[in-house]
Formats: sequence, structure tokens, C-alpha cells
Amino acid sequence: MDLVLKAENINKHFKKPVLFHVLKDINFSIKKGEFASIMGKSGSGKSTLLYILSTMDTDYEGKLFLNEELITGKAHQELSRIRNKHIGFVFQFHYLLSEFSVLENVMLPAKKLAEKSHIEIEHDAMEKLKMLNIDHLALKRASRISGGEKQRVAIARALINNPAILMGDEPTGNLDSYNAENVFQIFKQLKEEKGLSLLVVTHDKDFANRTDRIIQMEDGRIIT
Repeated sequence: MDLVLKAENINKHFKKPVLFHVLKDINFSIKKGEFASIMGKSGSGKSTLLYILSTMDTDYEGKLFLNEELITGKAHQELSRIRNKHIGFVFQFHYLLSEFSVLENVMLPAKKLAEKSHIEIEHDAMEKLKMLNIDHLALKRASRISGGEKQRVAIARALINNPAILMGDEPTGNLDSYNAENVFQIFKQLKEEKGLSLLVVTHDKDFANRTDRIIQMEDGRIIT
């Protein structure tokens, strides 16, 4: 069984203002093509865990494996490259550059990775926009499109480098029910048609109940 992501005995302490044990012995893995969600009350450690899993936070004890390779302890520059190439990230807020076009926004992570020519990157970006039915918006400025469209552009951007896993932190949190359903269907399609692994932190029970597995957190532990 191909494991895309594996966390072994992850512990995290906040040092300030007082020592606080925020994540306690976290162990779980995500298989290739699995769509998992993380649920739990505010303060249960969901987002903290996601930042560790996405390699953005390196201050933890334990081991993290991506594509069965140990990535704990790697230099920041190497982690930045791994994150850009292998992990797509969709936030609650889209973080698009408003003065750039939709197409330019989607191309950015691939330009940073610099493994393909500009023409290839542009072609890939258009393919991702087509897949999400927003290719007609390619030349529009990001500031001129709707909230639901912005989140789809953010998903296209997260997919541009063909990551091994797509992570989401409340990706439907700012959307109405119609656009939230759209995002869910896109994620489901990515899993079913592309074999992509997805790990999404959500408060939305309906969303979570339709994923393959719910990882339930409470007080810094995984309880199911």
C-alpha cells in the first residue's frame, strides 16, 4: 500500500507564554488516493497539526514521512522545494494576488519550482483551469472574479505542480453552500479521476461525512 503521508509520534509544545503540550503522540497515515478530513473543536490542534504535516512548522518532536521519505530534520530550503513540488495547499482565504491575472496566479508555484519552461507552465495552468471549468476567466484580474471562482483558482494553483497530496485548512469556510458543494465535488473528482490524496481540516460535518475517513481530534490527540 502506497503511503503518501505518515506521522509518527508527533508532539508539539508551545513555549510561550507558558509551556503548553498542544499535540500529543499523533500517529496516522494517508494512503495514495485517500480523501480524509480532520475534525475537532477549536483549540483541539487541527490547524497546528496541518502546519506540521505541510512542513511549514518544523518545531516538533517525532517523524514525518512524505512519499515514504523521512522529511523531518531537512534544511528549510529543501523543505520549501519539497512543499512546493509535492504538497498543494488550499486555505480558507484564497490568497490570490489581486493585481495579477487568474492565469498568472495559477502559474506562480510552477515558476518558483522552475522545472519547466514558461510555455509549458502556461499550458499546464490552462489545463488546470479547464479541469475546474474556469478557463474563460484566465485573463481576468483576480480582483474581478467572485468568491467561489477565487477559491477554484486557488485550487488550480495548488494543483499546478501535480502534488502528491492536497491539504486544505477550512477550504469551504468562507463559501456559501452552493460554492462549498462545488469545492467538495472538485476534491472528490480529483480523488476519483486523478488518484490524488486529500487531507482537509473542516468544521463542516456534511463535508466530513462524505470523505473516506474522519480523523477526530480532541485536546491535541487523535481519538478516532
